[in-house]
Amino acid sequence: MYKNSIKIIEIPKIKDARGNLSVLEKGILPFAFKRVYYLYDVPSGTYRGGHAHKEQQEFLIAVSGSFNVLLEDITGNKTKITLNKPNQGLLISSMIWRELEDFSSGAICLVVASDVYKEEDYIRDFEEFKSF
Repeated sequence: MYKNSIKIIEIPKIKDARGNLSVLEKGILPFAFKRVYYLYDVPSGTYRGGHAHKEQQEFLIAVSGSFNVLLEDITGNKTKITLNKPNQGLLISSMIWRELEDFSSGAICLVVASDVYKEEDYIRDFEEFKSF
């Protein structure tokens, strides 16, 4: 992977007998986020993602359950990361192909994005991605 293109970031966790609390605040991520969305009820055997972003960065958190994130950069370097802790997230920079798979029952993937939705920022064809 390109240097600094993906990174696991620990989200501060405040432990309490009543339950834990984790907070995303300014300074934890290397970007100011403009959009937050989440994936849930992903059917067994299916995947999400299947794209790269030209400029947008994303931070993925398994707020419940677990799932795998398959990543590939334009030079063909591949890695697989399992997310399964709500106080830990995966930072994905631009120009990284991603696919999310193997969602556990009840899994929820929270995505914090550096920009609002812009279709022109997406690369949805893998061969086009490889040609960049």
